[in-house]
Amino acid sequence: MRLPSLRRAALALLGATLLQAATTVAEASPTIERIRARGELVCGVSQGSAGLSLPDGQGVWRGLDADYCRALAAAVLGDAAKVRFQPLSSAQRFPVLQAGEIDVLSRNTTWTSGRDGPLSLLFVGTIFYDGQAFMVPARLGVKTARELGGATVCVQPGTVNEQNLADYFAANKLAYRSVVIESLPELEAAFYAGRCDVYLSDASTLAASRAARAPRPADFVILPERINKSPLSPVVRADDVAFFQVARWTLNVLVNAEELGVSSASVQADRASANPEVKRLLGVTPGIGKAFGLNEEWAAHVIAQVGNYGEIFARNLGPTTPLALERGQNALWRDGGLLYAPPIQ
Repeated sequence: MRLPSLRRAALALLGATLLQAATTVAEASPTIERIRARGELVCGVSQGSAGLSLPDGQGVWRGLDADYCRALAAAVLGDAAKVRFQPLSSAQRFPVLQAGEIDVLSRNTTWTSGRDGPLSLLFVGTIFYDGQAFMVPARLGVKTARELGGATVCVQPGTVNEQNLADYFAANKLAYRSVVIESLPELEAAFYAGRCDVYLSDASTLAASRAARAPRPADFVILPERINKSPLSPVVRADDVAFFQVARWTLNVLVNAEELGVSSASVQADRASANPEVKRLLGVTPGIGKAFGLNEEWAAHVIAQVGNYGEIFARNLGPTTPLALERGQNALWRDGGLLYAPPIQ
């Protein structure tokens, strides 16, 4: 046998060994085993943030974060409906995840260096690009955050908001007084009742709050400044890398599906696509399932039951919703946004 042939044979053997190892690891995921044994995914969400995670009038959780949980349930269990939503305060979210009381945290959580290492957690990937802003009553006549000297600010403890609040006012030599309230519904009630001049949170959270909870949304203004970068990401424990990979690639599937033009309405027809990446995405060409210890058509289940990223954004946050948000930074990279996912190959 010639040397090149020997090399090819060795590489083929190595590739097969690595694939088998990856499959064994995925199938051995203790988190996935627990999810399948109980028959549902337990997902930590907010206590109520319209557009991200909020129960509707029938008690059904709606929003971008809630739909990510459904996508992950479809990936692991084949059924997007098999999710139990656990509302958590900002102070509760990390301890509850670390204790194993939930499988995944999908709760408008900002990905930062201070959380990525010390907490023994893994951030799945940016699901929404946001930034923190200030909301004030329109009657105050405030046009910019630099006019907020001496204001009282409603803020939740255990969030990056507290540190960013202190940093912004210190950098701009402004005095302020914080009103710290852990429960988000109580904090919002306090702000709308006039106990605070300012409500600080991610711009999406403020828009959701104003649309859903303000007595008269037009009476409140979100100031133009964004005082930080706030990439929001689902979070899982760091002790189960196989589950982390499934969680990460569930998000990647949503983004890739939009880029490839595969939607909930087109999944079945797209199985006949000549595009090799579409065929891999939908499991027509085997491999994407085996690599993660999942059914070969797991991504097709996700898209059919939940939709692609664009569909999820449109129905929860887009221009036809009360939040009326444009895609902006959350558009695909080819459309001028930041949304980008590794390829299906």
